[in-house]
Amino acid sequence: MIAPVATKNRPSPVGLQRCVLVVAHPVWEESAPRLLHGIALYQREHTPWEVHWDNLGQSLSDANWFKRQPWDGVISRHTNALQVEACRRLGIPLVDVNNSDALAGVPNIVLDNFAVGQLGGEHFIDRGFRDFAFCGFGNEAWSCERRDGFRDAISTFGRSSTVFDRDYPGTYTGGCTPQWQADEIDHIARWLLTLPKPVGIMCCNDFRALQVLHAARHASLRVPEDIAVLGANDDEARCELANPPLSSVATNHLRSGYLAAEALDRLMQQRPLDGLSLVVEPIEVIARQSTDLLAVADRKVATAARFIRQKACEGLTVDEVCRHAGIARTQLEEKFRKYFGRSPNSEIRRVQLMRIRQLLQETDLPLDAISELTGFKHPEYLIVFFKRATGESPGRFRRKMRFQARLAEPVSCPPRSSAPSGASSPASSSASRSAPASSARP
Repeated sequence: MIAPVATKNRPSPVGLQRCVLVVAHPVWEESAPRLLHGIALYQREHTPWEVHWDNLGQSLSDANWFKRQPWDGVISRHTNALQVEACRRLGIPLVDVNNSDALAGVPNIVLDNFAVGQLGGEHFIDRGFRDFAFCGFGNEAWSCERRDGFRDAISTFGRSSTVFDRDYPGTYTGGCTPQWQADEIDHIARWLLTLPKPVGIMCCNDFRALQVLHAARHASLRVPEDIAVLGANDDEARCELANPPLSSVATNHLRSGYLAAEALDRLMQQRPLDGLSLVVEPIEVIARQSTDLLAVADRKVATAARFIRQKACEGLTVDEVCRHAGIARTQLEEKFRKYFGRSPNSEIRRVQLMRIRQLLQETDLPLDAISELTGFKHPEYLIVFFKRATGESPGRFRRKMRFQARLAEPVSCPPRSSAPSGASSPASSSASRSAPASSARP
């Protein structure tokens, strides 16, 4: 249990808002906008704070920055030793959402990066890929964790992967220059040419995935026919602007922001926390054109797999699949396990489960209607199937998804102090015009 920080700064009198510093860069960080939305949602549901947004990272290098304002608490996306020491010395509660190595005594909200990588590996396995690769940053712990999760998922099916890991020069060090970008794309292009085709490539984040897409064009490789590319974080702007649109693992930075605000609120109220770290699970893969490929060389197996994806929710049986594909059941069973690591019947159930999840998440249809739309004669059968597959009831899943959707609703900008026109402020509310529009952060 974490004891509350003995606050040396001003107590917040009754009727006055607490003064909170948030350190996050919205342009360099794929995750920052959702993180901020999560913080804003917590405020909307509880007592609002006076939020100052250090979007330029000035508090990362100037310890005196913390003395210029009587802060009641800090949430930092870029937590470093200087911040930790300054907050400790001044008695300011600090919550870290840096998604890297935990700092001693600092509450930490982290993504399950290993699970992010596992979702990526499973995505390519579901599409019948036999060759796999990972492109990341070898000097970033979160990237290595995603790489290890990816390799773990494909090793379950007896496969291995090629890894391309190079160091990232750092967000705030100025190393992410146009020349560095050009050099990276050149190195990646040469690496891509050495890989067997077709190959499924997971990248540590969407920024890295865009580099791979650029490199593929330089190498005259087709996406997804030669290389299928998957990112992580699901930064919708980056993913939709990509050519082709980029598939990505959706992480739950909205929940990270909400939990960080909740933890800080407890500390500012001198209430202890029950644990040092909170782990946030990823959501799912958002599939777009960059991985829209069924990588199966056997024509009959590919025909069977496509037929299952089209007809699984119509009460399809394995015998009907065999007749459609013109293959004996024993052969289909054997070849399906070879390409997908599961039986044709398991694939039918997998497609049904995906459709059930989609209908629960995106519609208000009752269970009897969802049962009819997904090939179950009675809703009771669907409930038993869904609970066995997911460990939770359809109703609980729907409530959970609605909570996450509520986190994604647009929110008003957090309150902030104003500065005279033309004056500079340590808590600027706009991004630096000179900041690069890219990031290696998760």
